[in-house]
Amino acid sequence: MRGLEDGRETLRGTGGAISNAWESFSNFALNDNVLEVAIGLIIASAFNKVVTSFVSDILLPPFSLLPFVGRNLDEKFAVLKKGPHYNELNGYNTVTQASEDGAVTLSYGTFIDRIVNFLAIALALFFAGKMYGWLSNDTVIKRSVKCKYCRKRISEKAKRCVNCTSWQDGREDE
Repeated sequence: MRGLEDGRETLRGTGGAISNAWESFSNFALNDNVLEVAIGLIIASAFNKVVTSFVSDILLPPFSLLPFVGRNLDEKFAVLKKGPHYNELNGYNTVTQASEDGAVTLSYGTFIDRIVNFLAIALALFFAGKMYGWLSNDTVIKRSVKCKYCRKRISEKAKRCVNCTSWQDGREDE
């Protein structure tokens, strides 16, 4: 049966294409760099949750005891445009209440909360990098200087600038 044999060859050809596609995908997905990045992202996500909890549950509650803050920092806001049901005597109690009424608000407390969160994450990563360098004698945080010619940042130990290729030891001045 001639038509049946042609069908088998077509299937064999398709199987080869599928196996080539699977092999290409597995070479990409199981590459060391991709796995390292995936693991790094998962750890970063967990680290972000820990630092966010530290900032919102440990740092900000004492800060909210200051007289000019008065309540939870993330609930601090200013009403830019009042909604139709605005109470002149009491105003709005929460940002959600103001938003539901159609008011335009400036949520500066949330912004300050996020800035403190960012600074806490940055400091924690900086100290983790310093501790790693101290324990392993390998520097993660490298000092950089500006190139004399193009003013871009380069490694302190660089002999040539990676941006403008000028020599950093003064050969260009002669």
